[in-house]
Amino acid sequence: MTTNDGEPETGAPYDAELMAASTDLGAALRDLIEASVVSTVPAGEIAAAAELVRQATARVAASRRTAAQLPVLDDPATGRRVFNPVVGIGNAIAPPLLVRREEGGVVAEVTLGVAYEGPPSYVHGGMSALFMDQLLGSAAGAAGLWGMTAHLELDYRGPLPLETPLVLRAWVDSNEGRKSVIAGTIALASAPEKPLVEARGIFVMPRPEKAQAYFGAITDATGKHTPPRRPGDATSVQWS
Repeated sequence: MTTNDGEPETGAPYDAELMAASTDLGAALRDLIEASVVSTVPAGEIAAAAELVRQATARVAASRRTAAQLPVLDDPATGRRVFNPVVGIGNAIAPPLLVRREEGGVVAEVTLGVAYEGPPSYVHGGMSALFMDQLLGSAAGAAGLWGMTAHLELDYRGPLPLETPLVLRAWVDSNEGRKSVIAGTIALASAPEKPLVEARGIFVMPRPEKAQAYFGAITDATGKHTPPRRPGDATSVQWS
């Protein structure tokens, strides 16, 4: 997660050198993924590149955490999730989205490359669902209504073009007890008043016994039990 100037958000102290290296690796891998799907170089060049990637993978994979252990760079209490697949600056499959507060909800801008293609020259519809799920959850968290996705529906009004600035918005539609209804849209940045994708999600705060069942094994990087317990634990939202 980053601030508006691209720097990692503050929170619990972290290893600045590791953060910089992880951010750089994420950016380099994003460039590689995009290049790999648009490249027209000969087969020999592709094969040589594949071998270089395998060598790099072996170096990075020399030491691993388990899925139940949070990354050492993460700070769930402030929403710093470095390897989230939508907003994580260290995750190569994340654009990444920079989500920030605006009056009435949250907003993010992004331009998606060919790696996110579904129909030729347009964004894959499943990506819209992924981004909206994240953004709706961020809107819930920004309002202090942390919950887990119980239902998500999208209406596709038109295709989202690749390599074109897009704007994503989300806001709380209603809240009752543990259940919140969140709505959102994706539109061209040049025509934000004309949504091409409309989303609606129901987010539910798990009961204590469910939360224990879901997150009872989660630890921080030191092995300390660290279950989600408030909105910032599961969302990444910047202050405007």
